[in-house]
Amino acid sequence: MFTLWSLIEASLLCLNAVCILHEERFLNKVGWGATAQVQGFGEPPSTKSQMLNLIRSIRTVAKIPLIFLNIVAIIFKLLLG
Repeated sequence: MFTLWSLIEASLLCLNAVCILHEERFLNKVGWGATAQVQGFGEPPSTKSQMLNLIRSIRTVAKIPLIFLNIVAIIFKLLLG
């Protein structure tokens, strides 16, 4: 059964996955490392650089709130199954 809770849980798991991506171990192998952001002056950012900025932003901003959200999700699962 697909419910609102399963949607929230899936988004929480995806945010966790983005936060634990290691730039040197995983992203460099795929070609998405820190050196992949070569862009000329005045050029619009590419999709690749926008995705890298999104990943870095999520990693920077969402670490502390994700800890609390994970704790709430674990307690909710323990109490309600």
